[in-house]
Amino acid sequence: MLEQYPYLPLILMFVVVYFFMIAPQRKRQKQEKKFTEELKKGDKVVTKSGMHGKIVDLNDNDFSCVIETMAGKIKFDRTAISMEMSKKVNEPEKK
Repeated sequence: MLEQYPYLPLILMFVVVYFFMIAPQRKRQKQEKKFTEELKKGDKVVTKSGMHGKIVDLNDNDFSCVIETMAGKIKFDRTAISMEMSKKVNEPEKK
């Protein structure tokens, strides 16, 4: 059978790579984009560098936000906010 279809193994390898690497990455990028677009004032967030704070201002012109921390207010790019950590901070406490 391989003599009839010499490119079949190559095509199968591409399909496997697509479904295990490319498709999940694209899905994650869409989720992160949706998360950054849904941010609003008052949300408690954690940046990817570990800074905790609350959003006090959103700027759509340069896609940034101002986060209030214990040390003061800091301006960040919205992509610097960690989706996973922010969800953990905002979920209700379990009793």
